Amino acid sequence: MSEVFGEYRNLLFSVAYRILGTAADAEDAVQDAWLKWSAADRSQVADPKAYLVRIVSNVAMDRLRSAQVRRETYVGPWLPEPILTSLGTAESSASTVDSLDSVSMAVLVVLETLSPLERAVFVLKEAFGFSYGEIADAVERSEASVRQAAHRAREHVQARRPRFHADRTRQREVTERFFAAATGGDINTLMQLLAPDVTLWTDGGGKVRQAMRPIIGADKVATWFAAIGTRPYQGVEIADMSVELVELNGGVGVVFAGAGRVIATLTLDLDDTGHIAAIHNVANPDKLGAVTGGVVWRL
Repeated sequence: MSEVFGEYRNLLFSVAYRILGTAADAEDAVQDAWLKWSAADRSQVADPKAYLVRIVSNVAMDRLRSAQVRRETYVGPWLPEPILTSLGTAESSASTVDSLDSVSMAVLVVLETLSPLERAVFVLKEAFGFSYGEIADAVERSEASVRQAAHRAREHVQARRPRFHADRTRQREVTERFFAAATGGDINTLMQLLAPDVTLWTDGGGKVRQAMRPIIGADKVATWFAAIGTRPYQGVEIADMSVELVELNGGVGVVFAGAGRVIATLTLDLDDTGHIAAIHNVANPDKLGAVTGGVVWRL
């Protein structure tokens, strides 16, 4: 029983995280799936994988409906919870890149605008390649309604998701230059790196001081980061921080730590000219547990 569940646990977390956008809720959804699996009559289960995906998909959709209500009163911009990821040995495969793209901060932000059904259908189809028939069984809808939901979700996401995927070398180079310029208060270099219509999203959740609305435009974003580089951030001097470049949500990211804790994460999205089009900065301590724990997911 536990062996079968363990075989699919990573898959279940991967599905739940993409539907929910938070590692903590995804872990809870997987735990709920385990409890249901433990109580099930497994002699009646012909396909454990399909059965478990159905359970976790429905649990995740139920949790998302409740979460969406809470997020309406969230203090400041709401961003997904960052997680450490790994490309493993299949870094160059198209399927691996597509799968990790679906867990990027930029795409998860877009998925927040879908209904729970649309989001679950999109995740199961686009990230995991389930057939419409399999998805219909998983979300307990007709195949026709699943096809309609998939069509709506795909059009919505394609209209809003980033259309350019920078190679990892370029991502890392720009991230390193951006951090050096920000901590050094170098506005000129920041302006060179930022796209004119760059958007900065900061998530403090009311727990730490962050921008309460997205900051739009190279001038404003450069000024914001240059100012941060000249003063303590969350009570920690810049010189006393440790900064590590890691893989966050399938791309190059930065983890800031100091005073014995993870302080924030930062990820950048590049446009087709290699300039920074969007910045996602998560500083809400309630959302840093997955990074603090050091668990690396192969999603």
